Amino acid sequence: MKDSNPNKARPKTYTTDLANDEMTSHLSQKTNKLKLAGASIAAVGVMTFTAQQAQAISALSVLNTFSPNGGVGVTKDILYGEEPLQDLDIYYPKPLAQAMQSQNSIDKGIINDSYPMIVFVHGGSWESGNKEQYAFVGQSLAQAGYITAVINYRKAPEHVYPDYVKDTAQAIAWSYNNASDLHADPKRFAVIGHSAGAFNAVAAVSDEDFLAPYNVSPNDISAVIGIAGPYSYDFRQYSGGTAFADDATPDDVMPDRHIKGKQPPYLLLTAENDKVVHDRNTIKMTQALKDYGATVETGEIKGASHATSIAAMSSPLRWLNDVRAQVLNYLNKSL
Repeated sequence: MKDSNPNKARPKTYTTDLANDEMTSHLSQKTNKLKLAGASIAAVGVMTFTAQQAQAISALSVLNTFSPNGGVGVTKDILYGEEPLQDLDIYYPKPLAQAMQSQNSIDKGIINDSYPMIVFVHGGSWESGNKEQYAFVGQSLAQAGYITAVINYRKAPEHVYPDYVKDTAQAIAWSYNNASDLHADPKRFAVIGHSAGAFNAVAAVSDEDFLAPYNVSPNDISAVIGIAGPYSYDFRQYSGGTAFADDATPDDVMPDRHIKGKQPPYLLLTAENDKVVHDRNTIKMTQALKDYGATVETGEIKGASHATSIAAMSSPLRWLNDVRAQVLNYLNKSL
């Protein structure tokens, strides 16, 4: 049941089971890469599906099935707004989750309240995806010691720009304003997005007008990381552009044309083998931010496709590329 108050964090925390070592060992011995075919699922004996269920399951769902959670804690379905899909899940590092479950720790006030915090914004062409599908990102970052909010936001075609950017900004602001209640340090606060989620994250932070209604400024954010984001392109040249109004132009919506306010530092990553989002998006966004006076670092994820530039955050696929290492290295020096 969802909290009726969107401005307060829910106190109850659910701790996930520890990773299944036998399953992890079996996977590593039997395959060098994660196969997403239904036959592969049955082969490792994880679970069985009816034909209808097998057709409906997504690659991300299977990825979450194979991702050891490392004993991190999670609080589900916290409301950051009052509209549908304005909710998020919070993932806690294992030591914090254990302390939060211990009444002795609470009574003695020994819970560490200085954890860094991340807000993660998923992709999906602004039309698909949800926080459950990207649980592996929350788990991965929590395993590295970061309290992590994985958010939902409203989608096209029912909602077009700027609705999903407004939702992202509201989720960022809610997380920032509630950081202390979540045992996080708001001075160590970052935002990460992938693909359309990178667009949302960068747009929501780089234009101060999105955060202003919540009394948060871009420079309150310690760092922003965009992974394979479409920050500067003409969506009118592509079919299925339901995420933008019929009369919208790139000048109206692209974040490289709407930078306003004192900026945080950015890391913008591209995937070497990305066939979905061209690296010119990052080139243009980087230049626009630098021209404005912002500090920007860039990096290329060697060997990564658009999909694996985020999938390799998960435990079973970390061998594919170094996106997780690049993200954590930047966070470690920025927060």
